[in-house]
Amino acid sequence: MPLRDNWTVIRNESQKLFEAGNIRAYEKHNDVTFNTFFRRGWKRFYLKWYGDPMPSALSLCPKSVELVSKIPSVNAALFALLPPGSKLGEHRDPFAGSLRYHLGLVTPNSDKRRITVNGEPYSWRDGEAVMFDETYIHSAVNDTDQTRIILFCDVTRPLKTPVMRAVNNFMIQHVVKATATQNDDGEAVGVVNHISSYIYTAKGVFKRMNQVNRQLYYAAKYTLIGGILYLIYV
Repeated sequence: MPLRDNWTVIRNESQKLFEAGNIRAYEKHNDVTFNTFFRRGWKRFYLKWYGDPMPSALSLCPKSVELVSKIPSVNAALFALLPPGSKLGEHRDPFAGSLRYHLGLVTPNSDKRRITVNGEPYSWRDGEAVMFDETYIHSAVNDTDQTRIILFCDVTRPLKTPVMRAVNNFMIQHVVKATATQNDDGEAVGVVNHISSYIYTAKGVFKRMNQVNRQLYYAAKYTLIGGILYLIYV
């Protein structure tokens, strides 16, 4: 496997990104795929997300991008960081068109830092890889005092029939690709994440409104609901 065989090259670039503060949570609420993870301290830096490599990745980690780009089945790749004492609760990913690949880059090589998939635990190790079905319930924990960094990839799920492959490709091109986000402010954001950022902004406004004037809050809330129902049914 090219990624595993060159894991030290990938690790070195990930460490430089980490030291420079480039593996981070994004504060604009425009990463709908992982917004909830940021609350747990989880951080990321995208190499690609269901499309061409990110311009920032081409500049800051070109060797890793080159290695990932040589594997056509890798649709998405990012460096994922889980800080000491963090836990990601049980979750599953709704898109069934991919399998998930994790390659250990910076780990304590300890069973205290692990992912559990469908009840089966796996502990990350430097230079070792695991692939699993992302639709199974999974959770992750880092019970050590060291930061964990892995290469996190989405790999096209093997499908038997041409029809299923066509459906999967349509979902990738027209739905999943719309969840594209950014490492830097100048990079493009998919339409789903544009909408997500507006929703989070609106939630903040409604929360402050509720604290200041509950009557105004309920009036605005029901007006918004009525407007949405009008657009749906008219």
